[in-house]
Amino acid sequence: MASGPCSGNALEFPNVIPELKMQINEHNMLTLDSGPWWDDLTVGTRFRTRRRTVTETDLVQFANLTWLNEELFSVAGEGRAGMAIQGRVVPGALVYSYAEGLLVPSMQASGLAFLGTSLDVKGPTFVGDTIHVECEVVEQRRTSKPGRGLVRTRNAVVNHRGETVLVYDPLRLMRIRAES
Repeated sequence: MASGPCSGNALEFPNVIPELKMQINEHNMLTLDSGPWWDDLTVGTRFRTRRRTVTETDLVQFANLTWLNEELFSVAGEGRAGMAIQGRVVPGALVYSYAEGLLVPSMQASGLAFLGTSLDVKGPTFVGDTIHVECEVVEQRRTSKPGRGLVRTRNAVVNHRGETVLVYDPLRLMRIRAES
């Protein structure tokens, strides 16, 4: 059992409106349902998104939309025999897009802007993989403008085998509830 603000079944943040309290899962991570505001977070806060399975249709539509038509993503079956990666691998750009899609809806009330990131693909993601994002706040500071703060997280995209396949560290501008 954790101690401090993560003790019990629900996180206890002094500035959180009761109906917005977030639940802790079995890994001692926040579950993003209603989403955090800047003042709900501190360096070290961890949270996890919901899951999503990557399908063949996802790969085909993403490749067509982005014109990523290299053979690595467009050739199946026996045509893959000489390729370095066997199986239906999906582009890292798709994995990043889905990671943001899993995360960002939880910030609709508090998010103001995405300011930048670095990104590192750690391993392949395949059609049929189920992914989720594990996030940890690594930087937090107020801006010079009232009601706004910056938060940087380290986001790890993890597949259903527990493998980290992509890591990125977005910096976001968020609302501060106490000043909004």
